[in-house]
Amino acid sequence: MISRIDLRGDTFPEGGALRSLLPRAEFDVEAALEKVRPICEDVRHRGAEAVLSWGEKFGDGRPARLRVPEEALHRALDTLAPAVRAALEESVRRARIVHRAQRRTDTTTQVVPGGTVTERWVPVGRVGLYVPGGLSVYPSSVVMNVVPAQEAGVEGIAVASPAQADFGGLPHPTILAACALLGVDEVYAAGGAQAVAMFAYGVPGPDGCRPVDLVTGPGNIYVAAAKRLLKGVVGIDAEAGPTEIAVLADATADPVHVAADLISQAEHDPMAAAVLVTDSAVLADAVEAELAPQVEASKHAEARIRPALAGRQSAIVLVDSLDDGLRVVDAYAAEHLEIQTADAAAVAARVRNAGAIFVGPYAPVSLGDYAAGSNHVLPTGGCACHSSGLSVQSFLRGIHVVDYTRDALADVTHHVVTLAEAEDLPAHGAALKARFGWKVPQK
Repeated sequence: MISRIDLRGDTFPEGGALRSLLPRAEFDVEAALEKVRPICEDVRHRGAEAVLSWGEKFGDGRPARLRVPEEALHRALDTLAPAVRAALEESVRRARIVHRAQRRTDTTTQVVPGGTVTERWVPVGRVGLYVPGGLSVYPSSVVMNVVPAQEAGVEGIAVASPAQADFGGLPHPTILAACALLGVDEVYAAGGAQAVAMFAYGVPGPDGCRPVDLVTGPGNIYVAAAKRLLKGVVGIDAEAGPTEIAVLADATADPVHVAADLISQAEHDPMAAAVLVTDSAVLADAVEAELAPQVEASKHAEARIRPALAGRQSAIVLVDSLDDGLRVVDAYAAEHLEIQTADAAAVAARVRNAGAIFVGPYAPVSLGDYAAGSNHVLPTGGCACHSSGLSVQSFLRGIHVVDYTRDALADVTHHVVTLAEAEDLPAHGAALKARFGWKVPQK
């Protein structure tokens, strides 16, 4: 059901050699670029009609209107099951606690007497938040995108989610309910690359969408390709790939827990990655034995879980020690990393590369997906070695404000002129000398 990679032995691979041995899903965004290019160009030229036509072509249905009517949002919230509403409200409450604490404050530094630099943190003006609607419905992604944008102070928030033929061409009602719960009334029945292009270029008309400054949110390979293609036209958070979990475990881990957690991410998609890294062959055997009955009892066993676990992106990786295991998980740089070892907190503190780390047996990834308070929009495909998950900071820009008096400028003018001339940019220095009668002030 799941393959093994044995890295035990005298010579442990390092760097690129190690990364090349680790399981990873094939996710060729570059190849998808040529497929999304005509879609994005069509949206640029034909606007809303192109968005609607491409959605219909891809089987999303064709809504009567691109923008979801407000009454549909209110109706979705009014008819939402009370237990689901309560769970969403708790998810929002916890996410607000965490994300509100991330809000940065302006900092003013006195460089010299009379000379200060202030770093102001300013929210982007308008964002487009993408919520997937393919194999599953993700109201939790509404929460994870909207809450940090709101806590950052973004004034213009628009959400796009694919039209659903089963719901009259509207996005899934649970997604609409989550938007209404969060006070977002600008929602579009649009998915895929065409939704990203709609946000980037804007589409005119009574139900049109004004261009945004930033697009965030996970999606399929075509959403990722559209983000890459339109980066520069619009800001993006990341090119999200298939979801992934890595579990670093030793002999103290419960194989029932580990197997359940691997399955929980395999449930997302046939391309989802599930990786166990362990120094215990006994645990590896126990987890593999436990996978069979748990998969058999799972709803999405045949369509998603078995293909995901059997795919090249999933494996049990055997190592000689936890130190080697840490090298493996840092090289893998998982979207979600669980630490199920003795003294898990100390082991977790040594991890350098991960989108989010889940410590011990009672912090499974599923908790982070919904109600830990953390954000579940995280870097995938090894990008956690250089990128972070979505947060309030994703929606803020740092602006330096420079404020110098005449005396403070005079005191440093000779250095500026010297450096400008060293770079053969004498007009730079002249801009300062002009303020002092074209003479360099004497110290």
